[in-house]
Amino acid sequence: MKHIGELCQERQIRVAELAIQAKLDEQRVLAIVLGRWTPSPDERDKIAAVLGMTRDQIIWGHKTPIQHIYGHGPA
Repeated sequence: MKHIGELCQERQIRVAELAIQAKLDEQRVLAIVLGRWTPSPDERDKIAAVLGMTRDQIIWGHKTPIQHIYGHGPA
């Protein structure tokens, strides 16, 4: 299994084309591909279909750890 960003690179599919074919907003697809947004099940199905896969064959989700912006964390 590979992350959606890796699959797009391997298949040389651009975010704009993926968004058009999946009928999703380009900025949302960009965030998904970059691992900054975890897509809904419906979004996963649409993107996976464009790649000829099922949503369970693709790794989704954040690629970088989420950091606290405010506060100092646990005391």
